[in-house]
Amino acid sequence: MPHDWIFDVLADLKVYAERNGLSDTAAKAAEVLMVARAEIRRADPDAQAPPLPGLRGRRMN
Repeated sequence: MPHDWIFDVLADLKVYAERNGLSDTAAKAAEVLMVARAEIRRADPDAQAPPLPGLRGRRMN
């Protein structure tokens, strides 16, 4: 799906924020992930967003 990258970027941001004590940023990133999933689903009903439990961020130092 052409929107995969946005989920990866937002998941990375969330993980980075969590690991660096940025709890407000992590919460907003989680919120934006949900908004993006819903918006993309509305725009393209055939689009498949990754399931929520499968979201993972790459290790960021």
